[in-house]
Amino acid sequence: MGKTLTLITAAILFISLSAVQAQEKTKFEIADGLKAQNISVSAVTKDGKFVVVRVAGRGDRLGVNHDRFADPTYVQKNTAEYLLIDTESGEQEELLPPGSQVSGFFFSNDDSKLAYLKLVDQRYQLFVYEVNRNRHRQIKPKTDLELSDYFLYWHPDDSAIIVGLRAENWRAKADSMYKELAEGPITVQTSDSTTLAWARVWSQERKNHVASINLSNRNVTILTDEGLIDDLVLEENAKHLVYSRTFVLKTVYGRGDDSEYEFYKLNLEDMSVDTLLERTTDYPNWDWNNAGSAYAYEEDGKIFIQQAETSSPREITAGAYEFIADEDTTELEFSVLRWHPQDQKILLQSEKGYHLSGLDSGSVEMVYTFPKNPNKAPRRWIAHWSQDGAYLYLGYSARDKWERGITRYNLETQSMEDLRIDGDVYSGWVFPEESDVIFFEQSDGAHPNELFVADAQMQNVRQLTQIHDWAANKQLATSELIQYTDIDGDTLYGVLYYPVDYEEGKRYPLVAYVYETFFNNGFNTFINILTAQNYFVLRPSVDLERGYPGEAWMKGVMPAINKLVDRGLVDPNKLGVQGISYGGYAANLLITQTDRFAAAINTSGKVNIISFLGDSPKITTRNYNAAEVGQDRIGQSLWEAEDKYIAHSAVMYADRIKTPLLMLTGEGDWNVPETNQREMYYALRRLDKKVKWVHYRYGGHGAGRAGRVEDYYHHWETVLDWYEEHFFPEEDEE
Repeated sequence: MGKTLTLITAAILFISLSAVQAQEKTKFEIADGLKAQNISVSAVTKDGKFVVVRVAGRGDRLGVNHDRFADPTYVQKNTAEYLLIDTESGEQEELLPPGSQVSGFFFSNDDSKLAYLKLVDQRYQLFVYEVNRNRHRQIKPKTDLELSDYFLYWHPDDSAIIVGLRAENWRAKADSMYKELAEGPITVQTSDSTTLAWARVWSQERKNHVASINLSNRNVTILTDEGLIDDLVLEENAKHLVYSRTFVLKTVYGRGDDSEYEFYKLNLEDMSVDTLLERTTDYPNWDWNNAGSAYAYEEDGKIFIQQAETSSPREITAGAYEFIADEDTTELEFSVLRWHPQDQKILLQSEKGYHLSGLDSGSVEMVYTFPKNPNKAPRRWIAHWSQDGAYLYLGYSARDKWERGITRYNLETQSMEDLRIDGDVYSGWVFPEESDVIFFEQSDGAHPNELFVADAQMQNVRQLTQIHDWAANKQLATSELIQYTDIDGDTLYGVLYYPVDYEEGKRYPLVAYVYETFFNNGFNTFINILTAQNYFVLRPSVDLERGYPGEAWMKGVMPAINKLVDRGLVDPNKLGVQGISYGGYAANLLITQTDRFAAAINTSGKVNIISFLGDSPKITTRNYNAAEVGQDRIGQSLWEAEDKYIAHSAVMYADRIKTPLLMLTGEGDWNVPETNQREMYYALRRLDKKVKWVHYRYGGHGAGRAGRVEDYYHHWETVLDWYEEHFFPEEDEE
């Protein structure tokens, strides 16, 4: 009897403690958004023993001087903390403190040293960290030329580091070019020049020499002329360095032949240079092997291999052609996926599936057949080819439910094995070159990601970071995948996040956060700020049609909301809609088509796609391209389809807006300048509509979220006040 009472007492005590702990959880606050961090692997040793982890949050991007956007001599703030973790013992140390700005980490070939470029007073400096001695050592090259952050490679024998160097007087020239356009006092631009003036500034930013720094004496060897250098490939035997140069010909609107490309092979022994490919406007899609001694490429659906030491390529798919279908005489076309880890074979892809090819002609074998109905089958993508060549690791995601993870495909038995598939969110798969361990980020869909490591079978999983322990004491948004039918009868999915104090049978306000397509859940600062106010947050998907994208949000967003109203979850009189950038554009366009929203917010979203074309000169032709061939999906120029540009400009229909609109802008936003949204503010004032415009002098794209710390707080307080005012007007009046 006494033992029974003791057990009952213990159970009651446990339940009571659990209840107290649950009650102790506090709501997510604006300040918590600055605690949330993004975790990513910056570098890992070949044996997987040591991993460098980057930890950065929203605060690491606050305080950027947006006025100097496009200034080649200014590096925007993008700081972080860096951890070095011993994956065997679990021990971690602070490699670099919070506030460090680094461009690239690269372990030496023997894994004993770590090279990195650190920004100090707006100049990059080269450091080497000696792992076993726990010592940072600055490498000061014997040159007056300035380091760039474009290249960072170890010489195959670890005796030197390959870097980028700016040419003599590069900084003075870049500064002069920038100030001439940004400060004047007089600027002259003319069509007599083949390229836009700001495009020439961007080209100046990209110009480098490639150089080698000898670590024993710090002597510098310049390996290339100054130019737009790219595509560096260093042979494993260190005999040759392959690189390309880009020659900008003209400014092209849309996608076209604006540049020529030339490829070279530099002999590192006698410094002689051979031309691998003469200047051409057709950029070659070469896939180099791991040794850097050969590359594969596709031409008209056929695959060729070119050895760096030979002058003529050979086709490896000759005689291996198949027909796409029995009734179709079209030959199967191949593309290159990746080389075997030991360069013994090549993995190819066709419309039918994956093929394994030897390096000789005619030895192509089908090893994996794509599902007959790919739109219903789970999504799979190749994440890794095992070092022994036996397995393909494929990321996995179901299309109609939250089942995600990773699988392994045996190339010999042609069988698939599920290593881990569940409802969690996985990302950032990293596979060390010579180890059977897997690094990955994982979240339950509510908490921020942490970094984990497992063996090759995804067993013996260990958590490596505990950055977000504070989140365990927060009420975080729970989520649900919803399925609905849009107006065209197509099935779409969205993610619904619940109010933190949700009670079944009670209706709540809802904020639709619009953009394009949403499927996966996961931690999000914005969502948690809103669900902490006891709002639903919906991330609906839309089906954007080229030529008529503006119809998509009305067709896709409103049916999703209707379904939630029908379920008794949402108060139809307390609907909000907002978006950032393209999402802000969508939200503003949507309220010209319906009056069902009680409040709307446009953050950094254009309202006039016509003036948008030329209102951001620093990004040259990007806005024209966005409309004609890019995200805006109009698909034609203004002079070919004036009606479509008018139809997709919300300001043209401002007289139809009945929803109170809050607009948030940043003066340093060179993506969507505040001058564009300003048109909507003055239009709605002229029409005597309810509108509020909040402009951040030090903000960028994202308004206050991309400004200073005080702007960040003001931004979110303004958003919450706007919804409170329009969701509960009676309470405000009282």
